[in-house]
Parts: sequence; structure tokens; C-alpha cells
Amino acid sequence: MASFHALLKQVLHLQESPQRTALAFAVGAAFAFCPLYGFHMVLVGLCTWAFKLNFVALLAGALINNPWTLVPVLGATYWTGAVLLGRSESPVFDWSELGFRAIYDQVMPYAVPFALGGVVLSLVAAILSYPLALYVITKHRQTAARHAQPLPPPNPLG
Repeated sequence: MASFHALLKQVLHLQESPQRTALAFAVGAAFAFCPLYGFHMVLVGLCTWAFKLNFVALLAGALINNPWTLVPVLGATYWTGAVLLGRSESPVFDWSELGFRAIYDQVMPYAVPFALGGVVLSLVAAILSYPLALYVITKHRQTAARHAQPLPPPNPLG
């Protein structure tokens, strides 16, 4: 947990405005639910490069989806899309044949609900995470500014 805490401290002590840092985090959170699995880090890199957004804040948001949260995120993504499309069936897979064509034929009926759910949850994540991140960053910076120790005067004998 220390590495996450160090990452969080680094995000909150950046020299850019709290609004820009919160925006980068919100975009990263949107990527966490994006249905383009396998390309989340590519999207983080592209936004860092193209829009000059903060890499660390983008990465922190994107890492909402990690190995520990993957199953709930995938389930919520499909469920959201299925509810919006009025589907009630649960995904069922035949594990006896694992060829590319068989897997493709089994997965494709669930692709549209999954994609729709991913887009909707991406938007929800961005909309909810921006004000939350902005609040946390602003409060943390205010607290840090109140407790900051003044620098000692330079040593003229140096």
C-alpha cells in the first residue's frame, strides 16, 4: 500500500493547477471502464503526448481497473449495457471448444452490450471522478500549505 500512497502524494503535489490534475485523473478513470481492453495504457500515453496531460494522474485514474478490480468492472460493464438494451440473459460459454472461431461466435452476441456499458460507465466515471479528485487535491494542497515550514535563509558562508 505504500507505493499507492507514494503515487497519490506525487499526484497531489504537482505544480499544475488542481483543475488540470483532476481532469487528467477523470480522463484516466474513463479509460478504466473503456471497452478497449489491452489499450488502456496506450490511451494514457496518447493523451499524455497529444494533450500534455499529466501522466501520473492519468495512470492513477486508469489503474482503477487493475487485476483486483477486473472481474467487477467487466461484470458491471456488461450488466450496464444489457440493462440499457433490455437484455436479461446471462453470458453462457461452451468451454469444450476453444478454437478462435468458436470463441468468436460465443463472444460476439455479448459485444454490443459490453461496448455500450463500457462507454456509459466511462462517462459516469469521468463525471463523478472529476469533482471528487478536484476536492481531494484542493483540500490536500490547502492543508499542505498551512503546515509548510518556511525555508531557512541561505547560508552566506556557504
